[in-house]
Amino acid sequence: MATSFTNDHDMKKLIIITPIKDSLETLMHTIDTLRSGTNTIPYYIFDDFSNEETIGWLNENQEKYQLKIVHLSDYTSHPSPNYRLTLNMARKMALEEGAHLAIIESDVIAQPETLEALVELTEQLPDAGLVGSVTTDSYGNINFPYSYVKKSMPEVYQTPRSMSFCCTVLSNDLMKAFDFAELDSSRDWYDVYITKRARQLGFSNYISLKNPVIHKPHGSRPWKMLKYKNPILYYLKKFTQKRDRI
Repeated sequence: MATSFTNDHDMKKLIIITPIKDSLETLMHTIDTLRSGTNTIPYYIFDDFSNEETIGWLNENQEKYQLKIVHLSDYTSHPSPNYRLTLNMARKMALEEGAHLAIIESDVIAQPETLEALVELTEQLPDAGLVGSVTTDSYGNINFPYSYVKKSMPEVYQTPRSMSFCCTVLSNDLMKAFDFAELDSSRDWYDVYITKRARQLGFSNYISLKNPVIHKPHGSRPWKMLKYKNPILYYLKKFTQKRDRI
């Protein structure tokens, strides 16, 4: 069911990426759930200098889940995070394939049919730039980064605010119009900037309330655990380095 659209010549293809830096427990759940259907959609894991345990698990399960593993250590000696490199490589892949790009973070639990629904929305909505799922906790309560979203809003909400990569499709048209090479190398994540640039380029961004995903905040960005371990340092980094801004 999750891959029916990949054979529809009226719709573009899709590639999926998950950027990772350890967080193996949540990563296993992310991959296992997303691959619970047929596994024909190209799924790239961008490994950003993970530890031996994480790499070992990926190697052992690569065939089972039909994963394409990209070790960033083969392309750069720059220490993690390397999100800019990941996004530029993924954009190039998507454009070469004539595909949309789905980003699923390693702390997000998304059912395979959710991606099908997001791609269909991307094809149907006018001037779609980014189309993402609203995030919830395991009880269905909307949580970060979409805490401002209310269940009374339209099922497909055109948002004037920034979006997250949690579970989001970037349209092929957006990637044609926006060269990720312009991304500022001093940043460590780019969802806010890309959603703003999408609007500047005339695209609209949408949040789907009818296709929620479970988000376990901070699992894919370990530095954010500072909020609990050292809140003073966390907020210092948040404001001086412009991190975690949605």
